[in-house]
Amino acid sequence: MRLLEEIFLILLAALAAASAALLQNGNFEFPPSNIKPNSSTPLLPLSKNNTIPGWSFNGTVYYVTAGPNISLPDNGHAIQLGLNGVIRQTIRLTSIYAQYILTFSITSVNGSCKAPAAVLNVSFVGSWFYKSSVFLVEGKYGRKSWESHACSLGRMAGEGDPVVLELRSQSVEADHNVTCGPVVDTAILKRFDPMGGYADEFVNGGFEDGPIFIKNSSEGILLEPTEDLTNTPLFEWAVFGAVKYVDSKHYLVPEGNAAVEIVSTSGAIRTILLLKEGSSYRLEFVMGVPIDSCTGELILGVQAGPTSQNFTLPSNGTGYSKKFSLGFRAETNLTSIGFMNIQGGETSDHMICGPLVDNVICGPLVDNVSISASLRLQVGLQQLLLLPSLLLAAVLQIDKEFPRNFPFSDLVI
Repeated sequence: MRLLEEIFLILLAALAAASAALLQNGNFEFPPSNIKPNSSTPLLPLSKNNTIPGWSFNGTVYYVTAGPNISLPDNGHAIQLGLNGVIRQTIRLTSIYAQYILTFSITSVNGSCKAPAAVLNVSFVGSWFYKSSVFLVEGKYGRKSWESHACSLGRMAGEGDPVVLELRSQSVEADHNVTCGPVVDTAILKRFDPMGGYADEFVNGGFEDGPIFIKNSSEGILLEPTEDLTNTPLFEWAVFGAVKYVDSKHYLVPEGNAAVEIVSTSGAIRTILLLKEGSSYRLEFVMGVPIDSCTGELILGVQAGPTSQNFTLPSNGTGYSKKFSLGFRAETNLTSIGFMNIQGGETSDHMICGPLVDNVICGPLVDNVSISASLRLQVGLQQLLLLPSLLLAAVLQIDKEFPRNFPFSDLVI
């Protein structure tokens, strides 16, 4: 079993490496054709004579070089989208029904612009598919001048079909300063191939299936809020509010390489499990303090079907984690599992922080004893075959079991 786990991890690493190459020049380190790679010009306007390799563009677009007044994740180069600025890249789908997740960093280089200046529209356009999302730098969730974001571009069905990734500056209010607009850096596209579930595992309960981490980003990745379990940057989990995907290199991740920090108050994550109606289960999870400097009394609200409970983890600035559990009875086959930030904390430099969640496990109770260690539940292949008929019967009932203080009533399943 250990050998199989190691092989699986190697395959995941290989997939991540291959996915990083889905975009050409995603870090913009290949410069425009008429400038030297070591040029120190901070803002170089692009024209038909100096296009950026791998990308086409329209409108006002600048090639940005990091310097004393411009901070970038890798201290290299980026693209600024000015008035009506847009860059595009066409890619060909490499797998049938694969899901594509985009990670990127965004910032602003001009402090005199009218706020919010750095507003980015990300769209994915195919012959039969269109997905569009808007992102902006709020500056509330990190110490850096730039932020990393991730969004799901959807699940594509046609292998070999061309689709266009488009990054566009979106004006919120008129500003005639042409150097205003979002600066985009380190765009990475990940392909994830859903395998129909793992027979004896929770649905991504360890949060190892998510966006690719940007190499020099130390403050996690803000996940795009979405209620759609099939179109989310955090595989099989809906996202509400400000939620970060964090790595073990920079955060106190209890287990594995990744976890979730629910940053904003009333921020939440949620999934659906296919359980046996009328049976009793135990939900186990690890709650943690994300970083050493986070202080305060962190309160995490947990929902499992009709049962909800708050869990508290006080922090005096020394990060740690603790395992908790919650027993519940499945009143329907489709059961909601959710985690919400009821109360967060604050770091020493006055940034908000929230409870960390990791290693979520659900197992049946036998004589009030959890056997989740040997029977961890996931929507496996046989269960997936039952989903169409179960969805029709359960979707009309499922809202009844959600407490009103959880923002889950409109979830798309």
